[in-house]
Amino acid sequence: LLVESGGGTVQPGGSLRLTCTASGFPFSLYTVNWYRQYPGKERELVGRINSAGDTSYVDAVKGRFVISRDNAKNTTYLQMDNLKSEDTAVYICDAAYGIFSLWGQGTQVTVSS
Repeated sequence: LLVESGGGTVQPGGSLRLTCTASGFPFSLYTVNWYRQYPGKERELVGRINSAGDTSYVDAVKGRFVISRDNAKNTTYLQMDNLKSEDTAVYICDAAYGIFSLWGQGTQVTVSS
């Protein structure tokens, strides 16, 4: 099971930290991917963190978003700074290991003045 939290409404330039908490599987082995989905659009990858803690990001969020993980808490974090209106979306985490994949339910992030 994966559960996201931390979404909400923030003004442009503001920050939010999303969490993705896992239970029921060996979380430390899994790569965690963060996606976002705009209304009526396909999910798009935002970034990921692998089991070694290596991260990668799409260009649109580089320098603004940071993904980290705390395996002791079975949790991954998506720190989002300098938020822009185009970051408004549902953010979803996915934990993947080989052919296994689990998805969270998503959390809404709205950036609006």
